[in-house]
Amino acid sequence: MTDLKVEKIGWIGLGKMGTPMAANVMQAGYRLVVFNRSIDPVGPFVEKGAAFAQTTSALAQECDVVFSMISDDLALQNITVESGGLFESAPAGLVYVDMSTVSPSVSERVARVAADKGIQYLRAPVSGSTSTAALGALTILASGSKDAYERCLPVLQVLGKKLYYLGPSEQARYLKIAINMMVGMTSAMLGEALTLAERGGVDWTQMIDVVNNSVVASPLVGYKASMLTTRNFSPMFTSSQMAKDFDLALDAGRNGNVPMPLTAVARQFLGAMIASGRGELDFFAYVTLLEELAGLRGQSCQC
Repeated sequence: MTDLKVEKIGWIGLGKMGTPMAANVMQAGYRLVVFNRSIDPVGPFVEKGAAFAQTTSALAQECDVVFSMISDDLALQNITVESGGLFESAPAGLVYVDMSTVSPSVSERVARVAADKGIQYLRAPVSGSTSTAALGALTILASGSKDAYERCLPVLQVLGKKLYYLGPSEQARYLKIAINMMVGMTSAMLGEALTLAERGGVDWTQMIDVVNNSVVASPLVGYKASMLTTRNFSPMFTSSQMAKDFDLALDAGRNGNVPMPLTAVARQFLGAMIASGRGELDFFAYVTLLEELAGLRGQSCQC
């Protein structure tokens, strides 16, 4: 297995998730070249010894392996296959690892261009939050080039605690979307259930404690229990972001003729979250929308 400590690693995307992930890569001793569309997040990395690439094209020429953690399908296309993107000047043999949540259809297009250019393409979306990213404790779902996976394994082990290689093509994209569907559906189910019990006069704090110690308890419910108890819905993952992921799921379902009626209904309520000014709250603020629809406005929201 190649030791990536003697190679240059490119990193594209220094947002909420990308910043702690790239920081962990640097802390592990890897030489890093960074690119970000806005310049502000770049400074702290340069101060710690990272190089800065003015364009993704320049980054491709400097690095042996490039990771990206970006926002959506459009960003993925822009940094890879569009004019001036990573693939335009990337040498054959470059390893490209995208860790974003994007659609299988756009990922397939990137894969075709990568293959034509002799680029090894690994899809490696992650499951976790900014706090688990900072701890290097993400769950990483990988598919695509098995050679790229094995070559990048030392770096992936810096970023994640649990790693799964799932297959040669878009398996990681589909599973990541499926997991996010279940996460979003949990907030919808819990919002309805809590509103019903609240209507019945159950004490809010006690109710959250009981649910978190009941048969329906889960790591997700446990993770969100404090947020629900305090009703502080400062975002870890926003309703708008969850709506984007539900759109990915519904598009994939249409393309594969998979019926997803529950997902479609939940997406409509996420739209209502956005329309009612809750789009930038954590998606678990779903319960506040249900309370409003039920005429329950007594609980405050420390948002």
